[in-house]
Order: sequence, then C-alpha cells, then structure tokens
Amino acid sequence: MDSSHRAGRHRPSRRRRRRRRRARGYLVATLVVGGLLGSAAFFLGDGRGDAPSGARQPRGVVNVTPTPSRTPTPTPTPTPPPKPKPKPTPTEIDVPAKGSGTFVTARAGGEKVGHGPRPLRYVVRVETGLDVSPAQAADEIADILAAPRGWTHNQAYAFQLVGAGQPSDLTVSIATPGTADALCWAGIRQDTHGEYNCEVPGGVVVNLKRWVEGSPTFKGPIHDYRALIINHEMGHFLKYTHTTCAGPGQLAPVMMQQIKGLHGCVSNAWPYDGNGRFVTGPHVP
Repeated sequence: MDSSHRAGRHRPSRRRRRRRRRARGYLVATLVVGGLLGSAAFFLGDGRGDAPSGARQPRGVVNVTPTPSRTPTPTPTPTPPPKPKPKPTPTEIDVPAKGSGTFVTARAGGEKVGHGPRPLRYVVRVETGLDVSPAQAADEIADILAAPRGWTHNQAYAFQLVGAGQPSDLTVSIATPGTADALCWAGIRQDTHGEYNCEVPGGVVVNLKRWVEGSPTFKGPIHDYRALIINHEMGHFLKYTHTTCAGPGQLAPVMMQQIKGLHGCVSNAWPYDGNGRFVTGPHVP
C-alpha cells in the first residue's frame, strides 16, 4: 500500500526542475531586455532625433528667426530756399485808352547796382486807377537795371531805386496810351500815336499798352520786352542815339527801334551779349 501511494505521487526529477527554472529565467531576461530597448528607443526618438513636421519639440528649446539689421538712413542736408525774384506785373490787365493823368509813386527803395561813382537815382510811378502795383513795377525795373547784360556792365554806370519823397534824378512813369502821348508831346514834341514809349527831360514814359502786350515784332517773354523798353529809354537818358541792324542773323541793338521792324536781326533786350560785347549797329541819321 505504501509503495503504490508513493508511485502515484511521483515528483519530477531534479534535472527537469533545473530546466524549468532556466526557461523561466530566460523569459524574464527577455522581457527585461525588451522593455529597456523600448524605453531607449522612445527617448532617442523624442529628444535627439530629427523630429518630423508636427512632432513635439524638446522642452526648453525656442526657435528664433534672426532679425536683419537695418542700415540707418542718412539725414539729408537741408538745402536753403532760393532767393525769390521780383514777380513781373501781370499781363492780363485792362489797358484803357486814357487814364486820370495823376500818378502814385512807389514807396520802394533798393541798393545801388553797378560800379559807377555816382548812382543814377530814379523813382517809379504808375497812373492811378490801373491794375499795376507801383511797388511791383518798381521791383521789376530794378531787376532789369541790375541784370549782368544791362547797362551796369559798363563800369561807368550805376543805378539806385529810391522811394517817394526822396531826391531823384529821373522818373519812370507807366501811363495809359493817351496820357503817354500827352507826356511825350509836352516833353519832346513827339507824337507817339498811342503806341510808343519815349524819353523826356527828367524821365522815361512807358506806354501801358507796350508794358502789358509787348510788341508783335519781338519774340520772347513779356519780361524781356519790358527789359527792352527800360534799357532803350534809359539808353537815351545816358545819351545813346538810335542805331539799326548790323546784319542778318545778328542781335538787334537795344538802341534800335525794334517795334518798327528787325530788318533781319534777332530780337534782343540787352545792351550787351552773352560774351560781354556791346551790341550796336549803324547809326540812324
């Protein structure tokens, strides 16, 4: 009985138990190694690899795009404003046939221009009731007399604009055609036919029609024709007489009566040319 009972409860041999323990050891080791490799792969892919677009970036890393440096813009050197030139008298004004016969003298003054030892002092006056500012006309005439190609190119001459009530050597009068005719006839017994200017004792008479409209024979801006008026009549005051064209294509002398025809010459408002030569021609008897 005892022997059969022991046979039914037979225990495995020692060799078999050792094989089982060894197999369990291999299994545990395999599981441990697999877990470690999985953890290593996780950390390598998350913290040190080239993460694909959209993958979580490692903490503490901030991508900063560098801002390009700007080159400072240099501050421009301010340019001083140009000195304003006298504004010419407007040309769109009425020219009545005859005015009041009374005048308003410009309350203006200026520096001496030219190198002459004694400046020729002049005042400018405008017939009352006209749309011409006496002060503005005076400034324009002063600008003409101070020009490099004007009479002051001659070292013997000088001019100075003076105001009303100051001592003067001559008067420049701007008058309607009728008043200009009366002044020219009274001064030199010349009939100007309501068209021309003249030089009279003690002054120059400028026909308003010429001052505003210019001349059909003169090619150039109105300010240049006004320069011809002033330079021609002032030339008479300086004792210059009439001359005529020196030849086709040449500049017309300022002492030529250019309103009566150019005779082949080119319109010119100045006593001197661009090279400083005096422009003249044959004298008119």
